[in-house]
Amino acid sequence: MHNVRAAVLDDLDALSVLLDDYRQFYQQESDLDAARHFLSQRFGLGDSFILVSEDAQGCVNGFIQLYPGLSTVGLNARWTLNDLYVSPEGRGQGVGRALMEAAAMLAREHGVTRLVLMTQVENERAQRLYESLGWQRNTAFYSYLLDVNQERV
Repeated sequence: MHNVRAAVLDDLDALSVLLDDYRQFYQQESDLDAARHFLSQRFGLGDSFILVSEDAQGCVNGFIQLYPGLSTVGLNARWTLNDLYVSPEGRGQGVGRALMEAAAMLAREHGVTRLVLMTQVENERAQRLYESLGWQRNTAFYSYLLDVNQERV
């Protein structure tokens, strides 16, 4: 059994390490101070929901972060599941599944009708988890990105 709960400010140190590791997984340079600052902002602004998983010793070994949003077409709330990360020590033990299930439960408790997420095409392990939990791959829409700081020619 995994203890999944809402993150609190006392989790900041452990969460900062996990966020830094998560960013490195996505080929970003390590920057523990920036990760800590980013999470401090989330706690201060309350603009995301962060859940953590603890192992049997009470050590944080995974997190999930959700950002509230709205759907104009659906006329309802729609949250973006932006981040899911499990420490290497916690992998293969159901931590990711427990975090995903807790995120869905939290959304239901808040009256949210839909969660959305994006993952890298190569991240097949995560895709298997999502699909095993009933998530469906979106084939109706394309995803586009625009780097607004990059000059266009």
